[in-house]
Amino acid sequence: MNWTDFPTYAYTAAALWLAGVIFVYLGIKNKILTVIGTALVFGGLLAIGLFIGKLWLHLDRPPMRTLGETRLWYAFFLPGIGLLFFLRWKYRWFLAYAIMMSYVFLIINLTHPETYDKTLMPALQSPWFVPHVVVYIFGYAMLGVSTLVALKGLYQHYFTTFDDNVLLLADNLVYLGFGFLTLGLLFGALWAKQAWGHYWTWDPKETWAFLTWLGYLIYIHLRFYHPRRVSGSLWVLSLAFVVLMIAWFGINYLPSAQNSVHVYAG
Repeated sequence: MNWTDFPTYAYTAAALWLAGVIFVYLGIKNKILTVIGTALVFGGLLAIGLFIGKLWLHLDRPPMRTLGETRLWYAFFLPGIGLLFFLRWKYRWFLAYAIMMSYVFLIINLTHPETYDKTLMPALQSPWFVPHVVVYIFGYAMLGVSTLVALKGLYQHYFTTFDDNVLLLADNLVYLGFGFLTLGLLFGALWAKQAWGHYWTWDPKETWAFLTWLGYLIYIHLRFYHPRRVSGSLWVLSLAFVVLMIAWFGINYLPSAQNSVHVYAG
């Protein structure tokens, strides 16, 4: 099992997710169709999950080192989050949004095939590597979906009738994502102490990760102290995601980050 097998699993998952969303929408008045759609979406998750598992065994390490590998995890987590929220709150549009974003990550990996080395540099050979990366990926996935909700809320605010449930959903996503983001920072500090002897060095990646954390903290405080400022909160949430994107892969293109210990591969 290697990346040459990825298109088979990706196209299978994409087809299952597309069929699943169609059946879920057709099942608005038919529970059987909804069940079929849910099963199809879950089948797509299994396809990507199976590929990740087999790739992990092939590489003899967690596939979390490069941007291509992290995109693979986002493609897995996003539909999973969408499915969980659909099963809990029946948000059909949310499931469709999550799958649409997953398609983006699948397409990027399909159009930019990468070569992966089975060997990890010494700094990555740490017990903190997996928990640090996993919680960050899950947190980024939650916060990424919260941005879609924020954009939907902004559209409603300026062009249609605003639904308060949209803001409530955004809050719940941010609370969960922020919790995982905080764990990611803590695990990263412990990892840094073990690997380089310091908990925090204001490395460019660390700085932007901290700015990302602050951005979502501002949103949480704004919602708590000014719950009626709808548009302001949604704009803060949207802009926080821009900072997140810089922290995730944008710093790879910054001159100041070329000597960063966090820039491992493209």
